[in-house]
Amino acid sequence: MSHDEFGTVIAPHTVRIERVLPGPVERVWEYLTDSEKRGKWLAAGEMELHVGGRVELRFFHSGLSHEPVPERYAVMRDGHVHTGRVTRCEPPFLLAYTWAEQTGAPSEVTFEVSERGAEVLLVVTHRRLVTRADRVSVASGWDAHLGILEDVLSGRAPRGFWSTHAQREAEYEKRLPRD
Repeated sequence: MSHDEFGTVIAPHTVRIERVLPGPVERVWEYLTDSEKRGKWLAAGEMELHVGGRVELRFFHSGLSHEPVPERYAVMRDGHVHTGRVTRCEPPFLLAYTWAEQTGAPSEVTFEVSERGAEVLLVVTHRRLVTRADRVSVASGWDAHLGILEDVLSGRAPRGFWSTHAQREAEYEKRLPRD
């Protein structure tokens, strides 16, 4: 799958995005679980790799691709933190954790990693996205973050996070089903 393909709603309140990435599986797993490597495409932060383990994601979007934070996301300019708990951990093939527990109504994200020849299929499934606005926002965010992961793993300069997010958000606004 190329980065031009979009995620889909696979069940009520659930978005799924797939990417084929350079392998091997263990390398992709490191970029999901190691704070420093995860910080290059998503968010740094400690992660206890066992069921019930604490997850801390320290987002600093302007450091991902050096684009300024748009005014509508000004609250994120100096970074923000999400916390969660690991719900499944089967290295190096499956990781799931709650997302944004600090909100009181956390969603859950699952990463499934599988070999596809010399490449790796990464499937990201984000559940418990109650509103359509949540689904559009989360799909756009994952799309932009996964594009940067693809760039990092391929040895390319990372694409712009915010410009990609804005473009993908406009597309998801058209593509995702209305409630």
